[in-house]
Amino acid sequence: MPETFDVVVLGSGHNALVLQAYLCRAGLRALCLEKNEFIGGGLTCITNPRLPGFIHNTHSFFHRALTAMPWYGDLELERHGACYIEPELNVALLLADGRAVEWWTDSDRTADSFAEFSRKDAEALRYWVQVFEPIVENILVPEARSAPLPPEERHGRLMQSPEGRLLLEVSRKSPLQFVMEEFENDVIRAGLLFFNGLREIDLRLPGFGHAIPALLASKHKAQMCLGGAGKLAESLASDIREHGGDIQTDARIRAIVIESGRACGVELDDGQRIHARAVVSGLNPQQTFLELLDQDLVPEEVRRRAANFRYNLIAPLFSLNVALSERPRYRAAEKRPELQDAFMVILGLERFGQFHDIVAAHERGEIPPTVMWGACPTVFDPSQAPPGQHTAFMWEKLPYSLRGDPRNWDREKDKHGEDMLRLWTKYAPNLAGAVLDAFTRSPLDTERLFPNMRFGDLLVGSFAQDQVGYHRPFAGAGQYRTPIAGLYLCGGSTHPGGNITGLCGYNAAAVVAADLGAPCWWRE
Repeated sequence: MPETFDVVVLGSGHNALVLQAYLCRAGLRALCLEKNEFIGGGLTCITNPRLPGFIHNTHSFFHRALTAMPWYGDLELERHGACYIEPELNVALLLADGRAVEWWTDSDRTADSFAEFSRKDAEALRYWVQVFEPIVENILVPEARSAPLPPEERHGRLMQSPEGRLLLEVSRKSPLQFVMEEFENDVIRAGLLFFNGLREIDLRLPGFGHAIPALLASKHKAQMCLGGAGKLAESLASDIREHGGDIQTDARIRAIVIESGRACGVELDDGQRIHARAVVSGLNPQQTFLELLDQDLVPEEVRRRAANFRYNLIAPLFSLNVALSERPRYRAAEKRPELQDAFMVILGLERFGQFHDIVAAHERGEIPPTVMWGACPTVFDPSQAPPGQHTAFMWEKLPYSLRGDPRNWDREKDKHGEDMLRLWTKYAPNLAGAVLDAFTRSPLDTERLFPNMRFGDLLVGSFAQDQVGYHRPFAGAGQYRTPIAGLYLCGGSTHPGGNITGLCGYNAAAVVAADLGAPCWWRE
């Protein structure tokens, strides 16, 4: 007889683990199936195979406001070993001439840094932080932590308050338009668009003008998990197992089983069948509806919408990871010592016009002049390297299909990593003699390891083409339920979208628990 569970969860990305943890605490018997040997998806860390003791964060590191997420406290993750810090000098944009734009956890200190470039921009920053703080706390945060409303209903509710009306007004713009209208200095514009925009959304998209002031007004900035990003996945798994859940790695799923029009389990590559009252997919829409379901059992319109789900052009990530005998020592810190303790460092960004160059290069499938960002985790957490030594990384947004073929990355990624290191060394000259080992990961490598990140899109789907809110990933599947009974979605292709927030899984857990008659033990 096949084994039976209340819920089978496909994939062990952090959203899937958050969902499973909530359902297990609700008394449901839940099994998670993961194709890789490790859990956590992008949260994975690796130990350097050539230099034992060096831990590298290869995909996910900067976690914005994670300790403020409801599931972080609900699941008692600190009791399970998770521990986060939020460095005060959160981000520093280092310029070739030695100047720097600084983003602090204290917005007044950020404004002081802006004032060195433009007093008008410093005042604009203070204004938008003030007016958007209640919008973030009373509208955007609750909205991200709930199943999305139909667009007409959402618009109607927002129109009922001054804050809601301001949000609608600002949202009509693109981030590019908002920054151009509200800030004047070229460097400030460039920094705002990079730190608060390019890494997450297409800056040209109307409907996302609010993204810039919302992130500026957020109470929390970038955070890091001590011990490496993988510690968060381990903490989630610990809570799951404590409450009776199971996670199976090296599990290759052949198909989602449908009987009498309802999802009732999965079949593995070895022929084993696992029955369940519900199947929850943390995978992307193409994997879920086109690869794992018999086409005769999926309505044609659903298949068409899944096939048309689109991914971000500028989301693919290229990474350079290094093991070091000493930390990077930035030349700019000779005059500004605080820069030596900056958490995130942005290099190569000098002017606003570079964004147009970056977008054009992505559209052509070429490598633009390098603009990169990264960190030296061991400055804040020495446990990630042997005593006195360090790990560091730099990331860059680069096209998935290099000159028309993603396989070109296999030949050229290491050369590009060398180019990045040369640029890095211009800002931190001591790197010339400090690198003990280095390796790269291309957008193609991302897709190979995490197939749900199709085309290397770490956000698992664009926000264009109405793929947002109630219609994410597509109309008819935007509230975590799908058109197929018993089949649910919980990955980054759902509301509120990619990045390490866990809110896709958090929101989906409430929907699945309600449908299965399980108690909602947490405060929604």
